[in-house]
Amino acid sequence: MSFIADFHIHSKYSRATSKEMDLDSLVKWARIKGISMLGTGDFTHPVWLSGLKSKLKEVEYGIYIYQNIYFVLTAEVSNIYFKAGRTRKVHNMIFAPSIKCVEEINDVLSAHGDLSSDGRPILNMECDKMVKAVSGINEDIFFVPAHAWTPHFSIFGSNSGFDSPEECFEAETPKIFAIETGLSSDPGMNWRWSRLDRFCLTSNSDAHSPSKIGREANVFRAKINYKELAEILKKKDKERFLYTIEFFPEEGKYHWDGHRNCKVRLSPSESKKINNTCPACGKKVTVGVMHRLDDLADRPDGFADNSSPSFRSVVPLAEILSDCLKVGADSVTVEREYMQLIKNFGNEFNILLDMPEEELIAGCPPKVAKSIMNVRKGNLEIAPGYDGEYGRVSVLKEGEEASDKQLSFF
Repeated sequence: MSFIADFHIHSKYSRATSKEMDLDSLVKWARIKGISMLGTGDFTHPVWLSGLKSKLKEVEYGIYIYQNIYFVLTAEVSNIYFKAGRTRKVHNMIFAPSIKCVEEINDVLSAHGDLSSDGRPILNMECDKMVKAVSGINEDIFFVPAHAWTPHFSIFGSNSGFDSPEECFEAETPKIFAIETGLSSDPGMNWRWSRLDRFCLTSNSDAHSPSKIGREANVFRAKINYKELAEILKKKDKERFLYTIEFFPEEGKYHWDGHRNCKVRLSPSESKKINNTCPACGKKVTVGVMHRLDDLADRPDGFADNSSPSFRSVVPLAEILSDCLKVGADSVTVEREYMQLIKNFGNEFNILLDMPEEELIAGCPPKVAKSIMNVRKGNLEIAPGYDGEYGRVSVLKEGEEASDKQLSFF
């Protein structure tokens, strides 16, 4: 049975997060989703760290447990600084092997920002200098640039990022061996740029509410420990790291270019033709992930890196039900049907990834079974996300919509 991990989440002490982002809610939803291991998120925040220290039990080096869910100590920080003529805004994940290491990391970082102000603190500290200072604490600490292509806060972002890993991390670049692709890109897109070949591509939810954990995740062949995780990522070990679970990147908030205020969505080619300006108001559009990657890529669309772990694209079960029922994903109706499916079949990833088609057909309402198979085959329609707006997914076509009127279990 595979081992699924989501390393990038946030606590209730991060801005714009749910008050339910506490350990009890996280383990509840980990079971619902089928997740075996979570990152703690936000270990830089003193109140969250205090709670982690009181509730997590260390079961082996770098691995903690709470209510039978494994945890790895992680945090995301926002490095904002001026370099090479531009203000840079880069988010980085930090992985630490012990509470003692976390406390020493926080001592170093506290000189560069107020750690108590936000679960994802702003640091006036260059990325390379942070890596050098923090990695000196313990050789097992490692770093992963977060959501690497997001326009506003990432290593390659169009608004404030860099044009190569080396430009960002300079002499410390060899210490970076993994990158997080983010919701608006997937490994297939990243394989188009040869400068990323040596990096292991990871995917995580960056969840701000408990129900969103696992919307992207990492699938390993078997249970892993901290040392094994680092080794797997360094080696891009596809025997142990099977694949990542991905949003369809078109669903991400920054896949295409656009201007949200004017409700203008543009493909990269459309945007380039009009010099990246909004046709409605004339202001600059937010250049999205696909456009930015097109500018840096040196390989054609469809290139596959066979030396890397694979990936599988999914639509979250609540969104599938929402599209079938034509009501909001957060509605009571969707919640009722979702929980009934979980009760019947164990967890969300079993339903989305593992259940044979005949079992889906036998055990799910016909529309739901058909929708899940459409997603597995990539047979769906998505209006791409842009400028902070998520993409809109249609998992059923018109004929399929009319083919079955009965959905509810009740």
